[in-house]
Amino acid sequence: MGGNSLGFEVVYRGEARDWIMPGRYVFFQRSLEHGGGFWLGQVYDDCFVFALERPVALREGIEFLMATKDFTSAAEHYSYETDFLSRQIGCEHRDY
Repeated sequence: MGGNSLGFEVVYRGEARDWIMPGRYVFFQRSLEHGGGFWLGQVYDDCFVFALERPVALREGIEFLMATKDFTSAAEHYSYETDFLSRQIGCEHRDY
């Protein structure tokens, strides 16, 4: 199962994947004997980087990814130098 618009996959208990695209977010389901829930992180060729420091419910992880996506989208449209600094000093941005 994958979240196409948020770019994640879910690996349930007992499942395996031959390959996961590097940089993709993945939920790994924990065993019930260890508390259940999911570990969320990004997979790379040589490591797994935890996105959250604790196991989470699938819904909580998806909400985290949605917030991350919203923040990233906003950051791509925001230029610190042109937007923030020009307002602070009351001048237009100039390329020198």
